[in-house]
Amino acid sequence: MATGVIISTSPISASDLFSQTVLAIIDTVNAAKGVLIQKENFKKFSTYLEILKELLEQNLDRSKSLENALETINREIKVAKHLALECRKRNRIYILITCRKIVKLLEGSTKEIGRALSLIPLTSLDVSLDIKNRVIKLSEDMLGAVYWVTAAEDAVIKKIELGIQGRNFDRSCANQLLVHIAEAIGISPEQSELKKEFEEFKREVEDATLRKDLAEDVQMEQIITLLKKADATTSLDEKKKKYIERRNALGRQPLEPLQSFYCPITQAVMVDPVETTSGRTFERSAIEKCFAEGNNLCPLTMVPLNTSVIRPNKTLRESIEEWRERNTIINIVSIKPRLQSSEETEMLQSLSKLQDICTERVLHREWMTMEDYIPVLVGLLSAKNREIRKHALFILFMLAKDSDDNKERISKVDNALESIVRSLARQIDEGKLALQLLLELSRSNVVRDSIGSVHGCILLLVTMLSSDDIQAAKDAQELLENLSFLDQNVIEMAKANHFKPLLQLLSSGPENVRLIMAQTFSEIELTDHYKLSIVKDGALSPLLQMLSHGDLEMKKVAVKALLQLSDLPQNGLQMIKEGAVGPLFELLYRHSLSSPALREQVAATIMHLAISTTLQEADQEQILLLESEEDIFKLFSLVSLTGPDIQRSILHTFQALCHSPNGLDIRKKLRQLSAVQVLVQLCEVDNHPIRENAVKLFRCLIEDEDKDTFLEHVGQRCIETLLRIIKTSDDVEETAAAMGIISKLPMDPQLNQLLIDAEAVQTIFACLTDGNKNDLHKRQVIENAVGALCRFTVSTNQEWQKIVAEAGLIPVLVHLLVSGTALTKQNAAISLKQFSQSSVSLSKPIKKRGIFQCCLAAPETGCPVHLGICTVESSFCILQANALEPLVRMLGEPDIGPCEASLDALLTLIDDERLQSGSKVLAEANAIVPIIKLLSSPSEKLQEKSLTALERIFRLVEFKLKYGTSAQMPLVEIAQRKNSQMKSLAARVLAQLNVLGQQSSFF
Repeated sequence: MATGVIISTSPISASDLFSQTVLAIIDTVNAAKGVLIQKENFKKFSTYLEILKELLEQNLDRSKSLENALETINREIKVAKHLALECRKRNRIYILITCRKIVKLLEGSTKEIGRALSLIPLTSLDVSLDIKNRVIKLSEDMLGAVYWVTAAEDAVIKKIELGIQGRNFDRSCANQLLVHIAEAIGISPEQSELKKEFEEFKREVEDATLRKDLAEDVQMEQIITLLKKADATTSLDEKKKKYIERRNALGRQPLEPLQSFYCPITQAVMVDPVETTSGRTFERSAIEKCFAEGNNLCPLTMVPLNTSVIRPNKTLRESIEEWRERNTIINIVSIKPRLQSSEETEMLQSLSKLQDICTERVLHREWMTMEDYIPVLVGLLSAKNREIRKHALFILFMLAKDSDDNKERISKVDNALESIVRSLARQIDEGKLALQLLLELSRSNVVRDSIGSVHGCILLLVTMLSSDDIQAAKDAQELLENLSFLDQNVIEMAKANHFKPLLQLLSSGPENVRLIMAQTFSEIELTDHYKLSIVKDGALSPLLQMLSHGDLEMKKVAVKALLQLSDLPQNGLQMIKEGAVGPLFELLYRHSLSSPALREQVAATIMHLAISTTLQEADQEQILLLESEEDIFKLFSLVSLTGPDIQRSILHTFQALCHSPNGLDIRKKLRQLSAVQVLVQLCEVDNHPIRENAVKLFRCLIEDEDKDTFLEHVGQRCIETLLRIIKTSDDVEETAAAMGIISKLPMDPQLNQLLIDAEAVQTIFACLTDGNKNDLHKRQVIENAVGALCRFTVSTNQEWQKIVAEAGLIPVLVHLLVSGTALTKQNAAISLKQFSQSSVSLSKPIKKRGIFQCCLAAPETGCPVHLGICTVESSFCILQANALEPLVRMLGEPDIGPCEASLDALLTLIDDERLQSGSKVLAEANAIVPIIKLLSSPSEKLQEKSLTALERIFRLVEFKLKYGTSAQMPLVEIAQRKNSQMKSLAARVLAQLNVLGQQSSFF
């Protein structure tokens, strides 16, 4: 960069000199603003000038000494201005390379101005002390000013200096250097931009040559030689033409190395030959090792050497490199036809040699490209031999690394990408090589477009994410990230259960892309595992935002996606937490905001949310879907105002809510809202899904004690409807629910009579004697049927009991004592107890026989308990029904309910005057020992009942003696620990056993 600036020396007045200096400052500051490189340094210089301008405008005394200083200042400002203008118009690469010189010139001008200011005799000037101090400070600042090149600029200059020294600066280094230059001067690293800047730089150098700036010219020519090695600075055609000319000038056989190429120490061809002070040349590493071992004699002449002086033998090194390159080109040319051989051994040897050549230098790979190796190597990917394919994959990877051009060449070969993807699915070592190659190819924007569209590619990559090989999994992740730029690839990844890219686009993509991603979520079949992980990874927030969007299509897609995700309870609870309920209800209630299909999906989503509230952990904060009575009323009112699909979802929603943490409150409010009346009507509709859900919700509402509201709505028609459902429905759950309603209806005599008249007993019998009792819902039918039967077996209405007995249901109940669920056993025992309570009045006395009758026939035997004639159907006797054994067995049930019910049934045998006969029957049935064991039951009610029973049984001496001892310990424990009533009863029994006196304080 030229530094000479012509300054006029013609005399001018002091006033003009002041004006010129101020104008020069203004011009220089403006010129500095347009500088693209060295901006900070020029900005710092401009700051100094701005301060100087302020001082010059302070009406300073125009003394001779001040004029002398101004002449120097004026001159240096014009030098700086010229420098700034040069930096504005010259090529940026040129400015970068000369940046150290620019900094030195700028620093020199700054110091000269500072020195000139220091020479002003401030004491002789008629100015204020403040101005004097400011001049002194500015002078000191400028004298001490230091300007720096940036770290990026300095790094580039050092790389250029190393390159000029000639050590291993190849095409790859040139490419990297050009990229660093682009970063330092602030231009795009695109090839076209770099090419344009380089051509301008060459023209700058030619201008410098015309000016005969010899030192700079030599340096610039060296730099041009370095940068010409880069891909961006020389076209492929130019390189290929040069290579072909060189190749054609060579022979066909490799040459042996000259003797001078060998190192006298290692006897190997040298790589970095250096000359010692003896004039002999050795391999650098070999001679340096000799010196390090203390040997300072020349290995050949044995003369002493100056170990600190060794010089690179550039001529010999260039000759060796020329020889190596010649032989390498010949080898590359000769290997290619051998790769077409049918002999696998020869192919593998050739590929191994080719792989060694390609790993040595970037230049070798460039020659391979020019020899059109890429189609040949792609063809080898279809070879049967795995080792051949692996060599081909690795070499293609090395070629792809060098340039985007090579990446595109590989992708354009027929079936290249398909062949590489096939290797992904093979053994892990081959798959890793294929993955490595695809990852490199994906770094080209052009090739990246094609990779994801290869059939099975994305699925295989997602599979490799879970590979045990850490590097393979890492490469697969990076490749998928590269491919995720294309929306279709992201969709394919999601279909393969890799959702991270889709979630990113769903959260931060443009609206049209977010719409597509949400649509994808709604259409993909997701497992519960992935539904859960998607929500954990943040899918809900963007979907809920879309739900509140003004565009109807966005709402539709969001609802569809939420519908799929919400059928997992954990997700449903999370949706409620994140505020999904409000927007969903708004869409459901406001017809103008949504279409019928959308409202159906919204209703189904709300149903899922309701179901999720029933599956909360007890120790967690309870989440509610509906909290106010108004919310409940608004939602339930839609049952009468919407189509069947929405009706079904709402009914199902309320079923779930009835079992949620606030289920009791929900059921109470629904009964208050006359929901029963609506449900009774819906039980009659022909639409099965609606009817089924109405019956199930009806069953939920009748669960509680508050049943008075049902009497006004459940009449003959409703009963007939329920029984018809039980008889005709193919849906076992619906049948179970209908039977559950009948079992839970209020115990009203008029209602029971309506049931009897509608042949409810016969319907119950049909349910209990139907097959498939092991089916889960069938067991529920039986459970509810036995519960319903209890209402017809009350001892206060023997007419109803007779209808049940004549229907053949007593043997069925006995059978269920053995085979039923715990609740079934309990209700069966309750019915049998109620039957047994009537047996004493229905048992027929045995007629006394005359003398002649006694001689002619055997005496008629009566029931051992009731002492009359008993049958199952006439007196409902549980002994005749063979219920005694299963009832005794039930005393050992772990569930309190069936155990208590069986005890109640057995105790009917020792009521009143039947104590003697009943106790004997119980003893024969081995029932007394289990009753004693119930004294230790965790249930106080059972303890009290067993105490009462034993108090009666132990009135009989025979049983007191036989069983009293085994009852003593539990009786003592009750007497010591229980409440006063049980304590008193236990003490009374202990007194019967003579353990306590009759006057004991326990009474």
